[in-house]
Amino acid sequence: MEVKTDGGAASVTSEELAAIEDEEVLNKMLDNAENFEERRIIRAALRDLLKKKRDKREQDRGARQQDLKQQVLSKGGTTSAGSTGQSSPSASTPFTRTTGRKASPAAVSAEQCPSSVPNAKNVKQMLLDWCRAKTEPYEGVDIQNFSSSWKDGIAFCALVHRFFPDAFEYSILNPNAPKENFQLAFSTAERLAGCPPLLDADDLVRMKEPDWKCVYTYIQEFYRCLVEKGLVKTKKRQ
Repeated sequence: MEVKTDGGAASVTSEELAAIEDEEVLNKMLDNAENFEERRIIRAALRDLLKKKRDKREQDRGARQQDLKQQVLSKGGTTSAGSTGQSSPSASTPFTRTTGRKASPAAVSAEQCPSSVPNAKNVKQMLLDWCRAKTEPYEGVDIQNFSSSWKDGIAFCALVHRFFPDAFEYSILNPNAPKENFQLAFSTAERLAGCPPLLDADDLVRMKEPDWKCVYTYIQEFYRCLVEKGLVKTKKRQ
């Protein structure tokens, strides 16, 4: 199948899409796709690219661990405190830990979540559909609501990564490290989109599932910031 480029005149085939290794290029093509079939084939290419990057990362990590093991064996099996078989957080993960840092005045705890806007059912559903569409190509993300679908932080990271693909490596994120995922998503959104950290990672991990009103409020604010930066286009009211 052929997919039109931004210019409309030229087109690219499935094979040419598979050769594209820039997530931002595929994301722009997805945003400019004119029909379902075009979006389907571009999403497939984007999923394959993310999987390829994740697999390569795993291979590189395995090679590093093997090299480290060989170094340990060559030294007679003794290691110093700084060369145990574990990588330091700064070397093995893109997360920036914020332990000991003061919570932002704007942080919203579980008990301080604002109430939902009356008669906003349609707006809520539209925002949920928007989140689902933007994160559809990302593995490990299945957004069905504003609560349980966000509990491991991966959905937040995927949504932020969709608009800022160079900010961090999505393929190495760990769903079993929700606090780090929350911190990564919120700090990146604040730094690049100007979105205030309305949610607190510590509060979220203490809850079995995030309060949907908190998540909904945060996503609304993130969307608003993207609109202000021109990264999301909205239809003008007549």
